[in-house]
Amino acid sequence: MEPQESQDAPDGLEEQRAFICASFNQDTTSLSVGTKTGYRLFSVTAVDKLDCIHEGVECPDVYIVERLFSSSLVVVVSLSMPRRMNVYHFKKGTEICNYSYSNDILSVRLNRQRLVVCLEESVYIHNIKDMKLLKTLLNTPTNLTGLCALSVNHSNSYLAYPGSATIGEITVYDANNLSTLTLIQAHDSPLAALAFNSSGSKLASASEKGTVIRVFSVPEGQRVFEFRRGMKRYVSISSLSFSADAQFLCASSNTETVHIFKLEQHSPSQDEESPTWSTYMGKMFSAASTYLPSQVSDMMHQDRAFATVRLNMFGLKNICALATIQKLPRLLVASSDGCLYIYNVDPQDGGECVLVQKHRLFESGEEQVEEKEEEDPEDGCPPPTSQSYAATVALPSTPPSSTTLMGYSEEGGAQTGDVIPEHEFAESPICLDDENEFPPVGNQSN
Repeated sequence: MEPQESQDAPDGLEEQRAFICASFNQDTTSLSVGTKTGYRLFSVTAVDKLDCIHEGVECPDVYIVERLFSSSLVVVVSLSMPRRMNVYHFKKGTEICNYSYSNDILSVRLNRQRLVVCLEESVYIHNIKDMKLLKTLLNTPTNLTGLCALSVNHSNSYLAYPGSATIGEITVYDANNLSTLTLIQAHDSPLAALAFNSSGSKLASASEKGTVIRVFSVPEGQRVFEFRRGMKRYVSISSLSFSADAQFLCASSNTETVHIFKLEQHSPSQDEESPTWSTYMGKMFSAASTYLPSQVSDMMHQDRAFATVRLNMFGLKNICALATIQKLPRLLVASSDGCLYIYNVDPQDGGECVLVQKHRLFESGEEQVEEKEEEDPEDGCPPPTSQSYAATVALPSTPPSSTTLMGYSEEGGAQTGDVIPEHEFAESPICLDDENEFPPVGNQSN
């Protein structure tokens, strides 16, 4: 089957519309991009078409846009005001609230219970029902890219962020109960990527070297899988993403290869039932590894990629995600070349994935965008100085005035001298008109 390609955009349009950031939403049913002129949200629930759900052109230079699943709640941050976060109801074109911080916002994460804002040396946790600030984690290790991950499962709301600026230590924090769960010594080098699976029971990580990807159980912090992406060169991992069933994990980088790993435990009984040459060699290496240096031994126990994709580009920023589209497993790759690539994945045999569709994100006739009432439910390419996930679009309204708050300590109390964000609370609990898209969340004791 020959891959299909959307109609070419006019010359110079891609350069004009080169996006600043891109991200898939929490359940990989939509893609959003922030550009120099605005932001867009696309539906990715079909292979052969890419529908634009919403477009905003009021706010330029958008480098963070996060949508809450398929609801109308969106969070927008612009390079023109990098210290200000605006929360909108984008279908109504109204602002719910806004917060201003003492430093640039580097990333925003959200689920149906919490909204997390990451700065270079602090993390702010809000209650998404009324946007009140619940906790401020001050003096966190320097985090230049705003690297963090929030479980989309609001029943646990686990938050992961670097526990060190010099080694690959992960702090896992319970954003519901506002307490630290565990510290994980994941890598020798500083962290580059983090991702939870959909239930929050697994956490994947990669370091700045990019050669090894590890998966840990949560909240125990035990290493359960280890995958080797490569040995010959260090790479910059740009995204990690689990499949919905947590059976697969994909990783993209600044190279031309996207790797898909299969999370399966190899039982001895299976090896005995189907003895092969590779099984024999595996046992031999396993036995020999007890006599070898630890680095060599670790390498022998690391699984390789189950499937791969060879991109026709090198050095471009891209993000990847695994999704089931039209009942088949697919790999989605959004690249800063302005295209979305869709590949078929063979869940049984793996191997080289087949490109079946290429969509250009920006085409002619962009002025006439039909807003569609989508009922389906809908971690990114970083801006020049920060890494963030974008997730949708909002129509900014006239921002309300902000109020200054005192600082909050680790315990959540006011602390003299601490610089805390200006903000305006939502006047009442947030009520979106899309009841089916945003199921009410009952009150839970923390």
